[in-house]
Amino acid sequence: FKTDAITWHRLPGSPDFDYPIDYWIAVLGGSVAEGRVDFLVKWEADAYCHLHRHIGTATTLVLEGEHHLVETQATETVHKVRRPGHVAHSAGGELHMEYGGPQGAVVLFSMQSRDGRLFDVIDKHDKVVTTTTVEDLLTGRFVS
Repeated sequence: FKTDAITWHRLPGSPDFDYPIDYWIAVLGGSVAEGRVDFLVKWEADAYCHLHRHIGTATTLVLEGEHHLVETQATETVHKVRRPGHVAHSAGGELHMEYGGPQGAVVLFSMQSRDGRLFDVIDKHDKVVTTTTVEDLLTGRFVS
């Protein structure tokens, strides 16, 4: 599978965030009517995507590198390191950070949502900055 032959959309960080954000998204397809979208995320080495909470369900498959997932709950923080071939299913709801390992990472996401909302981006004060929908991804309106 040649990930370098895909059209990627870069999402770099901004001064609004105090951690290194540098990742790319490639939307593969989906349906607004079905509330479903499939996409790839590529992280640069040791770089994060935005702090977020999935609203819908997600299935992930690690294709390249190390995918780090740090889940934060009221009484526990869990750091998982996933390698190529790892498949995970999530019902959503947990606040988490994701980032690429020393060589970055590429992960396939298949997400579904009854109302079309996929995830909330959260700031350092635990406030929702924006909510990303299936329609946003399918029309190229990405988090910035």
